[in-house]
Amino acid sequence: MQTLTLSKSQARKIILNAAGLARKAQFGTGIEAVYRLIDHLGFVQLDTNYVVERAHHHVMAARIPGYRTEWLTELCQDGSIFEYFASDAGYLPMHEFRFSLPVKHAFKTQRKPLTENEITLMKQVLNRAQREQTLMVGDFENDRDKASSGWWDWRPSKVALERLYLDGELMIQRTKTFQKVYTLPQSVLPTDTDLSMPSSREYARFVIRRTLGALGIAYTKEIAWRARHVKGNLVKKELEKMFAEGELKQVAIAGLKGPLYMLASQDVDAQISDQIFILSPFDILNVFRHRLKDFFDFDYQIECFVPAAKRRYGYFSLPILAGATFIARMDAKADRKRKELIVHNLHFEAVELSEVTLGKLVDALGAFARFNQCQQFVFKKSNNEPYLETILEGLLGRT
Repeated sequence: MQTLTLSKSQARKIILNAAGLARKAQFGTGIEAVYRLIDHLGFVQLDTNYVVERAHHHVMAARIPGYRTEWLTELCQDGSIFEYFASDAGYLPMHEFRFSLPVKHAFKTQRKPLTENEITLMKQVLNRAQREQTLMVGDFENDRDKASSGWWDWRPSKVALERLYLDGELMIQRTKTFQKVYTLPQSVLPTDTDLSMPSSREYARFVIRRTLGALGIAYTKEIAWRARHVKGNLVKKELEKMFAEGELKQVAIAGLKGPLYMLASQDVDAQISDQIFILSPFDILNVFRHRLKDFFDFDYQIECFVPAAKRRYGYFSLPILAGATFIARMDAKADRKRKELIVHNLHFEAVELSEVTLGKLVDALGAFARFNQCQQFVFKKSNNEPYLETILEGLLGRT
């Protein structure tokens, strides 16, 4: 059994390297880099918010120069990756398909009992999918008994499709406009796909290895999060066993209460570049708010779920990372018709930035605008006017 004592600075480097943020093109370039990144992280969260480019594409573009959004679709179509749930909806490598089976079994067996009408509707929808091969919500007439009460108040046919998807009876592909297409698994899965159900122990160890591989260093609660849909999972028990066996190390960091874990094989000498990354709120680095506080002294919260009157930084603020330090957050919206990136608020953290860093930020902003199909900037607010003026001058000089 090994316990490793690290400084926060050392821990940050390990975490950033595990997240694929040690440097640009850490996994190469092109569609092959997209696959390598997903295979390394094990899961890339999908999100439909389109204020700026959707989160799954944003994650790729932040790390892979020249990223093209159609590459994810191509990887889905050739059977390299698939869409399903881990902790949330996202993209996973196809060669690990069997580890989605415990989650599907959990959705099927752990939900509250369905009514006879709901069971009948699911059977009818599945029969129709077997006849027609693909289905979309729009293929069904509006079968709602009463008006919708909100965003998550789905029509019965939509609920049936989603239940069949979560149960593993259907899988999802996407149109070019990101609409869901429900289809039978045999239409998507490669013929050599392993469909054997993992044991509880095997599944728990898979979750531990995958989560620590992507997070670098993590608390037990974060490691168990990916298995949250599977009640009675053995993650905590297997963590202790893997630590005792030497596959994991416990990590001690001054000021942080453990236990913290990392893979014994993790690179502890990772080198971090001084490059700028404009990150999605749903990036693997940002999904646990307490981690940002503990390791990076960065108090961040995505505020699209916060009432407007209580927002401090804006509806969809994007963390901006320079090297191993968060330097700002940017609340932005892409007006694609006008080809303008509207920056409602560019809020700088309490760190001093050199002209070199500001110049790199200008380059990163330009790349982010192009990624969002924008050619111009509109800045509306900042807490540091001198920095903003430097950025405006830099952007003007690059047009």
